[in-house]
Amino acid sequence: MGIYIFNRSAIKDLFDEYPDATDFGKEIIPAAITEGRKVSAYQYEGYWTDIGTIHSFFEANIELTDHIPSFNLFDTRSQIYTRGRMLPPAKFYGGTQVNRALVAEGSIVHARLIEGSIIGIRSRIGENTVIKDAIMMGNDSYQTLQEIALNSDEVPKGVGHYCHIEHAILDKDCRIGNNVVIKGGSHLPDIDADGYCIRDGVVVVKKGAVIAEGTRIM
Repeated sequence: MGIYIFNRSAIKDLFDEYPDATDFGKEIIPAAITEGRKVSAYQYEGYWTDIGTIHSFFEANIELTDHIPSFNLFDTRSQIYTRGRMLPPAKFYGGTQVNRALVAEGSIVHARLIEGSIIGIRSRIGENTVIKDAIMMGNDSYQTLQEIALNSDEVPKGVGHYCHIEHAILDKDCRIGNNVVIKGGSHLPDIDADGYCIRDGVVVVKKGAVIAEGTRIM
């Protein structure tokens, strides 16, 4: 899991002895063992998964929407505590259909369908939008209705009306215009573009990016 505890003087000595070392598991710890230093390991028996790639991060998070996921947020034996933000509960309008989804507090949702997805704090989703197999990180702050009205030429935070977002990650404070289609999949090559990138078929909209109305990424 990459969690190491060192005696302060021991780690300083090892850094001084191996100044070119760049990896604990491959260089520093084997060197400590070779020198005869006291090295112990703890066998962790709980949930663990690698999230070192975009694809593995995406899969680990989407798995949380399963009926009983491997990492169960509702397990009374291993409770998960989050920082209290004192936000209002999520609010839904217009007959939104929700299936296998986690929706965080403070969200305002007009969507037609949210399925197999994670919706982060303060998310705003427009009318007749579909969010499927996606991660929406949410927003760090609210835009008031007055702010949106005064800046009507700008795309507001969140996902607009009549959008389809699938197999994608939307980072914090994204602005997705109306009628945008983002559909990831294995058919898409890895690319880096203005405002988004694609890795292993997952479309990642970058933090604070603006995706113009009518954009197609599919």
